[in-house]
Amino acid sequence: MFSHLSSCQIVLASNSPRRRELLSGLGLSFETRVIPGIDESYPEGLNGEEIAVYIASAKADAYLASLAPDELLITADTVVYIDGRVFGKPHDRAEACAMLRALSGRTHQVITGVTLLSREKRRSFAVTTDVTFAVLTEDEIGYYVDRYRPFDKAGSYGIQEWIGFVGVTGINGSYFNVMGLPVQRLYQELKSW
Repeated sequence: MFSHLSSCQIVLASNSPRRRELLSGLGLSFETRVIPGIDESYPEGLNGEEIAVYIASAKADAYLASLAPDELLITADTVVYIDGRVFGKPHDRAEACAMLRALSGRTHQVITGVTLLSREKRRSFAVTTDVTFAVLTEDEIGYYVDRYRPFDKAGSYGIQEWIGFVGVTGINGSYFNVMGLPVQRLYQELKSW
């Protein structure tokens, strides 16, 4: 299925264990590479999908100069989007709890932007999944934040963790996108690369 990529060294530019796990599920061999401190800010006026793609593309730009001729880079950025606001990774417990309160009893969007980059080509796309949460109590929010410490997760939650088991009442779209990498769409994009 990926014989056309046999001459490429695939590089996943991510520290996320979830992204590594999801990409390995496609049966591809790849290496991970991380440049620390990449700016993840974005211009005002962008919508959710534009924000995720902008950041994924900016991450790819940071690697461009060091990309070998045979390398294919994959970058991704996931945001939680509700009421025109972006929830990235929380800075502390108070912000994590506030994010979960805002998601409680409502439907939000989880958007992952992905950029594929080689020295010759660039392709970016976004995948959006709607996630509905039950009403969460303060005790449930506190328990989750204190026990699971979701400070490395957009929107302060991991759907594959306890909060996903007890709080998610509905999902429309890719479950794996909510985990941080829309592997079905990525598979299609790699097939046509």
